[in-house]
Amino acid sequence: MTQDPLSRVETLTFDIFGTVMDLAGSLVPPTDTFLAEHGSDVTGLEFWRDWRERQRIEQYQDNLLMLGHSGYLETCRRAFVYCLKRHDVNFTDQAVRGFMKAYEDLRPYDDAVDGLKSLSSRYKLVALSNGEQWYLEELLKNNIPIDFQTIISVQQVGVFKPNPAVYRKAVQLLGSEPSQIMMVAAHAFDILGAQACGFRSAYVNRYRLPTEVSTYQPDIVVNDFVELAGRLLG
Repeated sequence: MTQDPLSRVETLTFDIFGTVMDLAGSLVPPTDTFLAEHGSDVTGLEFWRDWRERQRIEQYQDNLLMLGHSGYLETCRRAFVYCLKRHDVNFTDQAVRGFMKAYEDLRPYDDAVDGLKSLSSRYKLVALSNGEQWYLEELLKNNIPIDFQTIISVQQVGVFKPNPAVYRKAVQLLGSEPSQIMMVAAHAFDILGAQACGFRSAYVNRYRLPTEVSTYQPDIVVNDFVELAGRLLG
């Protein structure tokens, strides 16, 4: 009888921003306020869509140019400024610095908290994130009522996901075989990067988007963390 490859999984590594943390729900309201205060009729939701896409571009450029790792918060700030200019919003650097404090108040999805609590009964829970180490430790301690066994920041390798160095560093730090680790993410590129390095994977399709066009496909596709816990715990 062939063994289920998922039965070897002992550790779940979680993307944090957009998978566990509700970025849109946390950032759209203060963005609405910022835009209104600066005389723009652009809605926070409309702005967010452009801003989120630009964040990814900033991170990919950071990887490709190899000029030094800028850090998650800096790429988010640069993307925010880019989109302000794109939408002809007048601003000051001081106002942007003040706005960026919104990242201290990110809140998790309710289903993420419920699912993590259930999954902790069987698996080691590890944060594997593009965020800075200090920021992740502070954010998870203050804003998520879950104890992660380990918090791994891409800062340790100086590149953003999905660079393979991130996943290989996680394997090294966890002392596990790649097949014993499952990457859980709501972003298909994160699933692709992890699977290319031998991880198992679960795609939390919060945003109803397709997986990458690749031979690497997630082992599990679910809508939220409650469904994920049901699939993994039986």
